[in-house]
Amino acid sequence: MARSIKIFDTTLRDGEQSPGCSMNLNEKLEVAAQLELLAVDVIEAGFAISSPGDFESVKAIAGILKNTTVASLSRALTKDIDASWEALKAAVSPRIHIFLATSPIHMEYKLKMTPDEVYESAVAAVKYAKKLCSDIEFSAEDASRSDADFLHRVLEGVIEAGAVVVNVPDTVGYVTPSEYAALVRGIKQQVPNIDKAMISVHCHDDLGLSVANSLAAIEAGADQVECTVNGIGERAGNTSLEEVVMSLAVRKDYYQAGCGVDTKQIYRTSRLISGITGMRVQANKAIVGENAFAHEAGIHQHGVLANRETYEIMTPESIGLGENKMVLGKHSGRHAFEDRIKSFGYTLDAEKLDAVFEQFKVLADKKKVVSDKDIEALIRGGAFAAEEVYRLDRYVICAGNTITTTSTVRLLHQGEQVEEVASGDGPVNASLSAINKLVDVDIELVGYQIAAVTEGHDAQGEVNVKIKRDNKVYRGGGVSTDIVEASILAYLNAINNMLQLQGGQ
Repeated sequence: MARSIKIFDTTLRDGEQSPGCSMNLNEKLEVAAQLELLAVDVIEAGFAISSPGDFESVKAIAGILKNTTVASLSRALTKDIDASWEALKAAVSPRIHIFLATSPIHMEYKLKMTPDEVYESAVAAVKYAKKLCSDIEFSAEDASRSDADFLHRVLEGVIEAGAVVVNVPDTVGYVTPSEYAALVRGIKQQVPNIDKAMISVHCHDDLGLSVANSLAAIEAGADQVECTVNGIGERAGNTSLEEVVMSLAVRKDYYQAGCGVDTKQIYRTSRLISGITGMRVQANKAIVGENAFAHEAGIHQHGVLANRETYEIMTPESIGLGENKMVLGKHSGRHAFEDRIKSFGYTLDAEKLDAVFEQFKVLADKKKVVSDKDIEALIRGGAFAAEEVYRLDRYVICAGNTITTTSTVRLLHQGEQVEEVASGDGPVNASLSAINKLVDVDIELVGYQIAAVTEGHDAQGEVNVKIKRDNKVYRGGGVSTDIVEASILAYLNAINNMLQLQGGQ
């Protein structure tokens, strides 16, 4: 009988730690709801002690999920554990996730603790947390560079103290698959009470081996894989959820293991994360990349036409990539529009649905046919945006190749109209300069990306920007058939996200 592997998704915690991937509360709630549709086993909703915003998002997510375990990360400190429990206690299935480094370099230079002090702190933290919550996970940070005997001692101690999951992260993406498999086998053989806990693995992709290492760990007996959608995360990212899940699905004959993830929700989830974070998926990315099921070479095309299995080891439909033939345009009604949104997996309340439908009608007057991608872009651009502290009222551009470009921008702020004019190297630069004058906040534009939502001369342009303030990066997105307007909307969205996350006005 095939083993069942638990999928622990940390997109909302480790994934969000990618520079510029901070999400507002509405976005986090939408991601959490989609991850539950994806049927992951555990969602790490955040690091409750790290900020009031993280605490509130963990608490909100814990309150809405009906089936999925919700975890909050904690250092081995009572104040962290208390914050996690306070945020999690309304969850149907709460988990407190405690971490403490066990490698010599981390203990000496970061923790400034002796091995004995680390052992005692780990055991004491788990004992304390166990009084609050039955489901405790302990992570030995930088386990892959830890002394094996000391790691085994710590794991034995925290299991005795009540941990039901022990995680052995490859925190810096250092090990090879054979080394990581040996690490897991060593734990199974040398930790006397390992039968009382699941072994979890959490890999980073610094050397491009995170998925290979995770799969090697499964072969060696690991019970849970910690991963993120699209592999986002700190530095080079984390183990890619979709790659692990589809590897188990396609090669069940080899791994003799599976998981409970609904693979038909993979593409939808990938698109949602990409849209919300602004982290675009590379075209040749496995499973969810634009070219993952594309065939250009003539010999490949001939083979696929004869039998898809000649060059496709999985089908587009298996990850939820399919074409919907119902055309939406300016004569389409609200019912058809709402039905289409539901088919995407979005859940919008009446107010948000009305707002997006109104935008759809405006767009439909500009385009003959509104595609699914167009509609998803409208949703990303408005339905889950931060509260509009600043909202675009109008803008006027004066531009040409023989004059200095100027932009006059008028915003609505706290019910009042505010207007400024600025010059710049082109209409986008001039418009953003005018906004900077109006907002009067010291911010730096550190990222700017433009992409066409669909093909054709009437395509919407989708702009993603990243701004920096006080060494923190915030993202914003905007869509419009006018790329200048899309740029203004994206910039304002980033500013509004920043103000919401920082609590400013």
